Order: sequence, then structure tokens, then C-alpha cells
Amino acid sequence: MTLPAQRPGPTTGQDPGRELADPAFWQAPPAHRLAVFARLRALDSPVFVPEGGGHWALVRHADVQEASRLPKVFASAPGVTTPEPARWVRALFGDSMVNLDGAEHAQLRKIVQRAFTPRLLAAAEEDIHAVAARIVDDVLDRRPDEFVEAVASKLPLEVICNMMGIPERYRAEIADRVNHASENIGVERGLTARLRMPGRGLRALARMQRMVAGIGRERRENPTDDLISALVCANVDGEALGARQLGAFFSLLMVAGVETTRNAITHGLTLLTDHPDQRDLLLEDFEAHADGAVDEMIRHSTPIIQFRRTVAAEHTLRGHAFVPGDKVVLYYASANRDEEVFPDPDAFDITRSPNPHLGFGGGGPHFCLGAHLARVEMKALFRELLTRPVGLRAVGLPDLAGSSFDNRVRSLRFAFEQP
Repeated sequence: MTLPAQRPGPTTGQDPGRELADPAFWQAPPAHRLAVFARLRALDSPVFVPEGGGHWALVRHADVQEASRLPKVFASAPGVTTPEPARWVRALFGDSMVNLDGAEHAQLRKIVQRAFTPRLLAAAEEDIHAVAARIVDDVLDRRPDEFVEAVASKLPLEVICNMMGIPERYRAEIADRVNHASENIGVERGLTARLRMPGRGLRALARMQRMVAGIGRERRENPTDDLISALVCANVDGEALGARQLGAFFSLLMVAGVETTRNAITHGLTLLTDHPDQRDLLLEDFEAHADGAVDEMIRHSTPIIQFRRTVAAEHTLRGHAFVPGDKVVLYYASANRDEEVFPDPDAFDITRSPNPHLGFGGGGPHFCLGAHLARVEMKALFRELLTRPVGLRAVGLPDLAGSSFDNRVRSLRFAFEQP
């Protein structure tokens, strides 16, 4: 029997999980954070992190996988983010798929998966290549110097809007709402900002969901060949997505699909700039190495740092007995550097094989639905960026948000080696 989640077990000396509870830890240089995770992985059992109500940190690859694949023990409900969404927020906006378990999650996921028909996916992949080429054409014409806004955020936003069938007139506002909804997730703020910013983020989500709900009503009456039409007109066991479900799914797709992909792309450019030998290897035979390069970018940067789980049944993992009510956090950023799985884990190696990274989750029912499209987007964009004769490179270090939730990049300067 373990102690309740709000009370750590007895320790000798400094609590090894306390540093993860300090907001300064997430503002520290990445090398420092990785060193702390390496020390935590060397311990015999999970450590308690006295943050908020407290949680147990799973930092090893095998532990994160085991918890991910036991949803009846490590439940996503009531929420996978920190803090968990308030009940009134869930009642107002609906439950996101990532916060659901069991039959409710399975039914919603089935509706969404059925909507991703082979025809829709083929059209999306063709569109990805066209959008990537158009973005790079524009960059070469305008020569901007900030990468996130000019390149990395444009591709996933435009691809998702095209796939969903979002009219052009809404897209600038959606981009703005996505930024407002996600800009402070996992970031420590002062009291005034903590009181002000949640309202700003929720208003952004509310406006975005009202917008997509209106489009959904139009598509029920006059369906077209897009994902919103497929979702609201689906007939999976007699069900389609209702307005709140559509809004919650769209918010998830926008915040998760756009943010994670844009961060992986931005970190990818930095990694290729910092490792010219790997960039040269990729350019020698792009098609041979591109898939490996994309997966290594995702492993190395780990766009989502962690997700939370709530223990729903007694379970022993690595000698520690969890009981219902315990809070557990799956630290993907640590699992993706586990020495037992990844030789020389801090190296950036596009030929790494196998590469069983957990950048899309640890498996189980919550494995990322957008994994395939994210890989296609990254591969298409880097093909365009690297094979044009201009020598694109990052300049300086990325401006990181210091979030405990995602490896978010606020901005990155970039330049061209060729005039």
C-alpha cells in the first residue's frame, strides 16, 4: 500500500522529485533538465513530485509504455493536462478525446477514424506537398527572418484547415485563437497573469468552437468532400459528432496538431543546423534518410513533454504500489532519452534504428491519430527547405516558452546562405 498522492514517501536528504515541482526547472537550459531526468531514471522506483496536489513521475521508457497501455489502471479522465480541466469547463466545452476512457473514448475515436477515409487521406497528402512548396516559394520571395511564423506554423494550420474544409475567411482568426488558447499552457506566470490569461484562453476556445459549430450546421444541410462533413454526417452505430463534440475535436486538432507539428519542425531546423554532418547525410540521399530524420527530430525534441493520468485500480509498477486516486505523470521527454532503449540518447542521429520513440504517445488507445500526417508534413516541408539551392539555416538559439507541458518555441531566427 502506497501513501496518498498528496504525501510523498519518506526520503533521505533532498527529495529527488522536488526539482520538477520548481517552475525554475522548466526555465533552465535543456541540458540541465535532461541531466535531472537522467538521475531520476537511475532510481529504483518512481519519485513523488510535490507540485499542486502532487504526482508520481514515470520517467523510464518501459514505465511510460506500460502505463499508456493499461487505460483501465492509468485513466485519462478527468484530464491529461496540469491542472486538470475544471468541471464547468468540461460541461461548457465538452470533453476532448484525450480526456476520455473506455467505451466513450472508443466510440468517439471510431467515428473520427471512419471519417479519415483513404480518399480523404490521399487528398490530404497531395495537399501537404502543394502547401509545403507554396510556403517555401513565398519564403524565398519575401526573405523573412523569423521561422515559426513564416514557415513552421503555416504548414500544419493550412493543411488542417484545408482537410477540415474551413473557409478562407475564418483562417486568420483561427490562427490567432490557437495562439491565445495555448500560449501559456504549462508556463509559470505572476498572479495578475494567472487571473487574466485563463479567461483569454477560454474565450479563444469558445469563439473557435462557435465558428466550427456553425460550419458543422451548414455541412449537415449541404455536405461537401471534407472532414467536417464526414464527421457530422457519419453513421457509426447510428452516431455522428454533435456540435460540442465537433468543437472539442476541432480544438484538439488545432491546438495539438498545429502546435506539436510546428514545434517539431522548428526544433528540426535547429538540429540540422547544429549537426551539419547529419544535414549533409540527409542531403546525400533525402528519400533514403528522410523518414529516419523526421522520427529522430521528434524523439530528440519531444514536442509534448508530459501527460497526466489518474490511477483507477491498484497496480504495482517497478516495485511501487499505486492505489486509486494517485496522480501519475508520463514524462515522454525523459522516456525518449532512456539509455536502456536509445544508445547515446543525447546524440542526434538520423540513422538511429530502431527508434521506438514515444513522441506520439506510449501506445494503447490514446496513440496519436495524427501521427502519419505529421510525419508526411515534416518530410514534405524539409524536402522543400533543404533541396532548394539557398542553404537555409537557423540563427542562434530558439526562444523556448519554458513550459512544463510542451517543448514550445516562441520564435527562431533563420537566414539563407545564398543570396
